[in-house]
Amino acid sequence: MPDQFDLDKYLARIGYRGPLTPSFDTLAGLQAAHVDAIAFEGIDPLLGRPVNIDLTSVQAKIVDGRRGGYCFEQNTLLKAALEAIGFAVTPLSARVRWRLDADAPLTPRTHMMLKVDLPDGPYLADVGFGSCLLDTPLRMVPDVEQATAMGTFRLTISDGLHWLAAKQPAGWRMMYVFDLIPQIHADYVLGNWFTSTSPLTPFTSMLILERLTRDVRYKLVNRRLVTEARDGEIVSERIIETPDALGSVVEDLFGVSLPVPVNEVWARIES
Repeated sequence: MPDQFDLDKYLARIGYRGPLTPSFDTLAGLQAAHVDAIAFEGIDPLLGRPVNIDLTSVQAKIVDGRRGGYCFEQNTLLKAALEAIGFAVTPLSARVRWRLDADAPLTPRTHMMLKVDLPDGPYLADVGFGSCLLDTPLRMVPDVEQATAMGTFRLTISDGLHWLAAKQPAGWRMMYVFDLIPQIHADYVLGNWFTSTSPLTPFTSMLILERLTRDVRYKLVNRRLVTEARDGEIVSERIIETPDALGSVVEDLFGVSLPVPVNEVWARIES
């Protein structure tokens, strides 16, 4: 029995009440509502819990369970919604560059995102890049600065690869690199297993959450909470001092219901 997707429950979860035609306005509205309502988070890998990315599990966790997730979960959910509405969607994968030097070798394919074809051309839709969430789809046109409400982005093409960068206070910072080869679910299963279990990935040793509203970006890395304005400008930051304070931030600011008592999460980031 194939996975069943409940579009109405997803729309209620993200609070979207706009048009449901396969247009740019719909795509942009869904992406903005999604990253505001559903936080990026990697709590399960930190706790050593499995991350299941079949659509049934993703819906149960994120839509029904008031949780967030990372790219394989988030973009699986968005893909299902877009296809239910009638968009032409191609799933893609990328190699993350955010934490790497410019001359570092390419890494494995550990990021999922989507190409959405519209009458005026293809767009990159991505609700799951937790280092720098995108608030709107990007035109897949090279060498053009694309300004959004919460950032400035640029795609370049080199050696047949697409490189996506974000403008930051210190200059342009590479997000990820990708090609246009369509991916199947099995490709993501392999990348998800590595991302959720390997000590080489940040999710198995760090608490990472991000939420992007219409005018601010919230980031939590272990106990450091940062609020950013456009293009990564820091508005405020503080260190969370107690487990109770951590629980309140995760629940109230990021809208995530912890799957375990907060002390268990605190112990993982204090060790």
